[in-house]
Formats: sequence, C-alpha cells, structure tokens
Amino acid sequence: MKLPARIAVPIALLTLAACAPQTSGGAATTDDKSGTLRVWLFQEVANKPKEQVVDQAVAAFEQRHKGAKVEVEYIPVDTRAQRIKAAFNDPGSAPDLIEYGNTDTAGYVKDGGLADITAEFGAWADAKDTDPTARSSVTVDGKVYGAPLFVGVRALYYRTDVFKELGLTAPKTQDELVATARKVRKAKPELYGIAVGGAYTYGAMPFIWANGGELATAQGGTYKSAVNSEAARKGIAAYTSLFGDDNCPAAKCAQMGGNATVTAFASGKAAMAIGGDFSHAAVEAGAVRGKYAVVPLPGTTAGSIAPAFAGGNNIGVLRSTSHRTLAVDLMKSLAGKETQGRLFDAMGFLPTYGDVRQQAARKQPFVKPFTDTLGAGARFVPASAGWGRIDASLVLPTMFQEIVSGRKDVKTASDDAARKMDAAFAAAG
Repeated sequence: MKLPARIAVPIALLTLAACAPQTSGGAATTDDKSGTLRVWLFQEVANKPKEQVVDQAVAAFEQRHKGAKVEVEYIPVDTRAQRIKAAFNDPGSAPDLIEYGNTDTAGYVKDGGLADITAEFGAWADAKDTDPTARSSVTVDGKVYGAPLFVGVRALYYRTDVFKELGLTAPKTQDELVATARKVRKAKPELYGIAVGGAYTYGAMPFIWANGGELATAQGGTYKSAVNSEAARKGIAAYTSLFGDDNCPAAKCAQMGGNATVTAFASGKAAMAIGGDFSHAAVEAGAVRGKYAVVPLPGTTAGSIAPAFAGGNNIGVLRSTSHRTLAVDLMKSLAGKETQGRLFDAMGFLPTYGDVRQQAARKQPFVKPFTDTLGAGARFVPASAGWGRIDASLVLPTMFQEIVSGRKDVKTASDDAARKMDAAFAAAG
C-alpha cells in the first residue's frame, strides 16, 4: 500500500489474512447483466481528488452498461479488516469489488473471498503492459485474482545541503552507504547518518535481496524460510550494522518503523532515509523542503540498484458477486491505464503499467528514482497465506531488534526467525 500511513497498512491488513476463517459462502450461481454494483475503496487522508477520478471511471462504465448502476463506498482504513472479513463470511451483504493491500492476495484467496479472473485478465488489452512484479501481486498458484491499482517502492532520500557541506556524494554501494552515514554522524552528532528502524521490515528487505538472500523459497507446494541462509545473513548484518551510536542509536531506533524514519528525515533529524514515492508529500511538507534529493538505494556493486519491495494496492472481484461480467468490466475501468494515469495526477499513485509510469515520470521528475528502481527489478513477499501470520506476529522486526539490542547474534536470531516462518508456512498449507 501507499502513503505515509500506508507504509504500515499492508501489515495491519495481514492480520486478517492470518485469522479470517474460510468464507461460509461460495461463488454466485447467477451473472446479472443489470442492477447495482457495490464497490468498497479505501478512504485516503485527502480523498476528494480520488473520488473525482473514480467518478469519471464509474460514469464511463455506466454509459457503456445501460441498466447498471454503481455505488462506491469509501471505507475507513482502521476498520477495513473487520469489514472485509464480514463480507467474506456474509456474501448476501458483500460488495462486488474491493480495494485491498497487495500483500493480502494469498490470504484472501485462501479465505475463498476473491474470484479467479485469469481468463478475463489474459484477454484484457491493458494487462499486457502490467509490471511483472505488480502482476505477481494478484497471482496465486498461476491464477489471477484481481488487477493491480498502483505500486509503491522505496529509494534513498538524502540531504543535499549536509552532503555539500561535508563534501560527500550520494553513495554508490551499500558499503559506501554505511560509511557515509558514519561520516555524517561523526561530523554532525545531532543527526542520524541514515534513519533506520528495527521495525522497518520493508526498509531492511533490500539489504537481504541485494546480498543474494531470499525471504523464503517455494518448496513442494509451500514455502520454506531462507532468512537464515548465508546470503540472507550477510544482508541482515549489513542492515543491522547501521544501528549504533555511530549512526542511529539502538535505544532510539530499534523500535522505529518506516513512518518514523521518514519523519526523522523530513523534520531535519537525519541526513538520509529510505522512503517511498508516497513519502514525497510528507518530505515536501517538512523542514528539509528544497534541501534534499532522491536516488535509487544502491546495491552491493557500484551502479547497481538494490531490489525494492513492490508495495501497492489491487482491485479484486468478490467470488460471491452475482454480477461477475459487469464486476470484471468495472474492475478494468477502475484499474485501467486511463484511470491509473488520472490517479497519479490526482494522488501521486505510481501506475502499474510501464508505459503509463514513464509518462508520469516525464510529468514529475521526482518519480524517476522510483521508476528506475522498479525497472531494475522489484521484489514481492511469498505468495502464501502464511505470510500474513509471519508479518502480523512481527517475526522479522523481532529478529532485527534482537540483533541490534545485542540479545542474539545474526545466526541465532535468523535461525529462530526461520523456525517461526516455517511453522507459519506449514500451517497455511
């Protein structure tokens, strides 16, 4: 998902994936070609621009389908989990389409809530230009269960004024990143060299991936944790080395999440931070406006880009809808190229289509580091309902925090995390 508050939104939604029971309903037996379709979308902090874009898409849909009417409800973020859970368990009162966080696909499929739209997606002209990582976020066991609505990735924000004063340049490798952070902290002890968080899972993942590690590997129809492999441990060690008095003291930074690290940067308390395209507005509204730049987070070799987590939201058709054909067409209206382009203009949401995203980058230069990051190959979490349990129970943040606090070394903490992950994957089946 997106937006400052949204850095944590997928994690909150994942609680549903971990605990929602199988739906008591099933697929509808009718496919009405007229009537009212109900849609649940997420309420944004400033929602009016989103409403205007959605209204345009809905009007075009209703023009194409005489006799069909669309009712859109914007549901509060803090109650969405309960609402969607209830919809899965009571098809009679459920909407026809929902917006949902892209890490929840596997859990929602396991709960029986989303319709398999593989055939319709494959025949959709717009779909051919969908970013491969975004496509993977709606795919479970080779079947498609929705359409990507927008994607969000993270890159490296840095203070141009501080770097100029200290004669520094944007780091080209992760080793340079660590060294640069320490140089800043030594010269300016009132600043974090780079703000990092022990609870910032999505900020840590690129270090694991850049060092050749994986979160988990597919194995026999399920997943097996890989966070305790040698390559993953190297990435974990690189990330956790940034916690300490020489950069971001563990006593202050171990509990920080993504929002807190971006806030530290925006308020002028850090020289660098790993933030999303969705963090841009918050940074622009902060004390560092006009004094920062953004580059892709570097990988382990000069010129390389660390793989980023591809967050974002999807639009899904509920399996219980009695308007399947209309619902799929409405999904295409809401998640199609034209609407995604308008959502970028209105809300700053990064499109999931490569061509539309390039158009967005030409309109707004701040987008380029993020599109470059996506172009280099972003990554996604394991497509398992078990991931919801892993994320909701804070397995990876606990591992990072145990290491930075000195309670466990990298090997012990990663072995413990791997056992917890394997148990979650096994329980998910």
